[in-house]
Amino acid sequence: MSEPAPIPDPTAGLRGVFAALLVLESIVVALALLVLPKVGTGATPLGVGLIGGLALAMIVAAGLQRRPWGLPVALALQAATVLCGLLVPALGIMGLVFAAVWGGILLMRRDVRRRMERGELPAQQARREPGDGGPRS
Repeated sequence: MSEPAPIPDPTAGLRGVFAALLVLESIVVALALLVLPKVGTGATPLGVGLIGGLALAMIVAAGLQRRPWGLPVALALQAATVLCGLLVPALGIMGLVFAAVWGGILLMRRDVRRRMERGELPAQQARREPGDGGPRS
């Protein structure tokens, strides 16, 4: 009997979720440019450049999520979004909302990895033979 093919990493699909979340967040950040003239000192070149650059950086980072360092870049951009709340307070609030979403996704990824290490994923259980004593679903 030949060895079964290895089970693909179930957390690899989360890279697409990370990328989609970055694109959605870039849209929200870009929309902050519409609010910028109405708050504080208005739309200064520095504010427009920072917020526009952040939105563009998020789109670029969405394409980099397949790289091992893509997630740390995305999390650094998340921190930058919260800090941009100094320019547009609503952007800081949305940054915190997105930070909560990122936290939830990262917790889910950690849970899936733990289950995979223990062999509790449905794909792992389906590959076991009925007489091996392992749990069946």
